[in-house]
Amino acid sequence: MKQVLQSYRTGELSVADVPAPGLEPGCVLVLTRASLVSAGTERATVELAKKPLWQKARERPDLVKKVLDRVKRDGLFAAGKAAMQKLDSPLPLGYSCAGIVLAVGDGISDLAVGDRVACAGAKAASHAEVNLVPRNLCAKIPNGVSDESASFVTLGAIALHGVRQANATLGETFAVIGLGLIGQIVVQLLRASGCAVIGIDLDAEKIALAKTLGCDSAVLRSDDVLAKARAATDGRGVDGVIIAASAASSDPISLAGELCRDRGRVVALGAVGLEVPRRPYYEKELVLLQSRSYGPGRYDPSYEEGGVDYPIGYVRWTEGRNLEAFLQQLALKRLNVEPLISHRFSIEKATEAYELLSGGHNPLGIVLTYSAAQAPSRDVALDARPVNTGDLRVGLIGAGNFASGTLAPLLTSTPHARLTAIASARGVTARHLAERSGAARATTDGDALLIDPEIDAVVIATRHHLHAPQAEAALRAGKHVYVEKPLALDDEGVTRVLAAQKESGAQLCVGFNRRFAPLTRTLIEAFANRRAPLVMQLRVNAGEIPGSSWVHDPKEGGGRLVGEACHFVDLCQAIAGARVTQVYAQSISPGAGARADDNFTLSLQMADGSLAQIAYVATGDASAGKERIEVIGAGVIAVLDDFRRLEIHRGGKSSGARALSQDKGHAAAIAAFVAAARGGAPAIPLDEIEAASRATLACARSLRTGLPESVELGAR
Repeated sequence: MKQVLQSYRTGELSVADVPAPGLEPGCVLVLTRASLVSAGTERATVELAKKPLWQKARERPDLVKKVLDRVKRDGLFAAGKAAMQKLDSPLPLGYSCAGIVLAVGDGISDLAVGDRVACAGAKAASHAEVNLVPRNLCAKIPNGVSDESASFVTLGAIALHGVRQANATLGETFAVIGLGLIGQIVVQLLRASGCAVIGIDLDAEKIALAKTLGCDSAVLRSDDVLAKARAATDGRGVDGVIIAASAASSDPISLAGELCRDRGRVVALGAVGLEVPRRPYYEKELVLLQSRSYGPGRYDPSYEEGGVDYPIGYVRWTEGRNLEAFLQQLALKRLNVEPLISHRFSIEKATEAYELLSGGHNPLGIVLTYSAAQAPSRDVALDARPVNTGDLRVGLIGAGNFASGTLAPLLTSTPHARLTAIASARGVTARHLAERSGAARATTDGDALLIDPEIDAVVIATRHHLHAPQAEAALRAGKHVYVEKPLALDDEGVTRVLAAQKESGAQLCVGFNRRFAPLTRTLIEAFANRRAPLVMQLRVNAGEIPGSSWVHDPKEGGGRLVGEACHFVDLCQAIAGARVTQVYAQSISPGAGARADDNFTLSLQMADGSLAQIAYVATGDASAGKERIEVIGAGVIAVLDDFRRLEIHRGGKSSGARALSQDKGHAAAIAAFVAAARGGAPAIPLDEIEAASRATLACARSLRTGLPESVELGAR
């Protein structure tokens, strides 16, 4: 399908052919008929991407801080690699569209195939022939409302939420600073609420347009704005100001304070400077409010992605209900957005549309139109690197940061392996990674790769809840499987995957890469031929992950204990050469912003009498490094620091080893899997995969019950 993309590194725009998305639960597939290019918001996005790196850094200090934090945690090389990977990723443009429902996902009963809907949200309502849209980010289009008008839905909801924040009531007078697309809609909404409106802008054409759309008076910023506002309000000042402008300066905030009457309201809807002058705001006791995009629910993953609505009795106007309300006002003819459309282009000529956003042009609303009659293909064929006879043909399912930054490059560089297909829920990332990796195929249908006869092995790097079912399906289809950790989120999943492997005889490996690290191998050799048990202490300075992340979702991510601590359970088993037989887990008491399930200790008892204590902590300082492992036994002490430095103390002497760069064993793990799939020994013995997986799940149970848990192999 055709989709508008921009390179964040170079700023180059393109209309690319990418795989169409597939249907997911809680979402609808929408065949786009019209999408809106917002001149203000999208101009800022496009211009930022075209700026050199140093200017990007200056304008996005929040992202610079993230890079610096990663430098402290993972080192300069890893942080730089991740940052460049992010810059290299194409950026889907667009966030407001209208179209026809092609398919309805599980859990949705109030929409049907053929319904006309308007859609909102970046990455959900893109400039693309087909969009996958969560239920709470789309609304039915009433009869009588055109697709082009409905494509304004996102901007309409933003404007409507700003008016609601202002608490505008019948008979009041409001000033609107900034008469771009959103400002023009705000003017009409205020008029529909029974308010008198004074419009203010730098552009005479926008002033004239606002007057035709119901503005009682509209003035240039260069005029005597205060005098005209006083004249319109009998000297009292306006009841409130809605700032819909976009400006780096704080002039709109200052002007709003001068315009308001005593105890008036100011709503900052646009992106403006927020240096608030104390005198007018203090002396008049003004209220300054922010307007957060479309309304309640915005930036809440449980609402936007999970489909969890807020009860109407407690939150009357969610972002979804604001979308509906805007469309209803269009149907009632209380709003008219047709005059706001300055240009129309077909999706094929979208780059010409974006040329109008620079070079002195001054468009208002640009509508892109679409002519596709049915859903385009979910597969795209690409120019590929040749596959040599005997090479392992690999399909990669998942194209997130780890898959694209670590797994894909390793699969393209490992001898006797050829990455031939990439599957990702987002067609943009699938195509981009396939092009970068020399793969022949990009698709959004991961299930198709599981059974494709042209693929010998699959590497699964999807979200955790998909690991077990995808691994099972691939094994039953005779594919060799490398599945990122964890293997499964429950014991039943472990059992089903192992049963599928036994029936198929195909190779199975889990991404327990740390056991393959060169310094881990050296550490294990230091305790060769020992007779005494070991005592191990592992400190994992994991760092925080936002509470809204899918990793914390018990159904999707399983939490950090199951999703991440399994690495260290497996590592302890590999060092001891014995499986875990009993576990006990404890977490901190939650409070002061620290999550209990991010900060815990695991006590492991091994079959050979060895003991391990794992401290997994999210509240430490990144400069201390992430992982430190101390192993004691048989007259030897070994300390492995962040997979960069190993110290071994034996017989009163010290020796050590250093890595030129941090190596956690990813390359060796992939190489071992490829060798196994081509007829060699298993990369990790199956009983060790099972033992590590079941021991980790036992730790999770212990954390819930507060009691020790025995670890049993086989079905539970």
